[in-house]
Amino acid sequence: MQQLEELTFQKFYHIYNRGINGCDLFKVKENYEYFLNLYDKHISPIADTFTWVLMRNHFHLLVRIKEEGEIKKPEGLLPPNLTGFENLSGLRSPSGFKSPKPHQYFSNLFNAYAKGFNKTYGRHGALFERPFKRKEITDIDYFKTVVVYIHNNPVHHGFTEYAMDYPWSSYLTCISIKPTHLEREEVIGWFDNEANFKNAHDNRKDVTDLEKWLGL
Repeated sequence: MQQLEELTFQKFYHIYNRGINGCDLFKVKENYEYFLNLYDKHISPIADTFTWVLMRNHFHLLVRIKEEGEIKKPEGLLPPNLTGFENLSGLRSPSGFKSPKPHQYFSNLFNAYAKGFNKTYGRHGALFERPFKRKEITDIDYFKTVVVYIHNNPVHHGFTEYAMDYPWSSYLTCISIKPTHLEREEVIGWFDNEANFKNAHDNRKDVTDLEKWLGL
């Protein structure tokens, strides 16, 4: 199994993955909504989210892992469980509760979604490829490129002509004024203003070169 660098507190990451053997992750509207509800439960407590897209058989996220002191145990995330030795390490310290490492929260999300998906569709076994992919983001050009790439994923794959026409991404939230957990003000700030944000998404780039630059 491929070994990837562990997620680190206070760092930004492009996180992405697909269904095992390219299988569908989302079939109907309720699947997308279920994943987003689980995401809010498992990931929002430990990471700030800047951009996301859910495609039929894969997804992309742009997140910042919070400082360790900011992270609180999500209710119900870590019930007592002695069935797997991985659940016994790092749960408590002399000072009390100690959060699991950040990647474990994402694993919990994927496992919870797979369990529900498998039950709904009468399937068994893994749903997501393992381990999930992650790439640290370290400069503003990379930030902006990842944002545009994620939002334009439905365009690249022929689902829509424009990013704004796809319902399962953060693009519309970025240009909305409705309350949200998304860090949209910072996202727009990377482009200086909303007009530049929209223009950047309308300027199509060669996907092959872009994915090569992103390391995908």
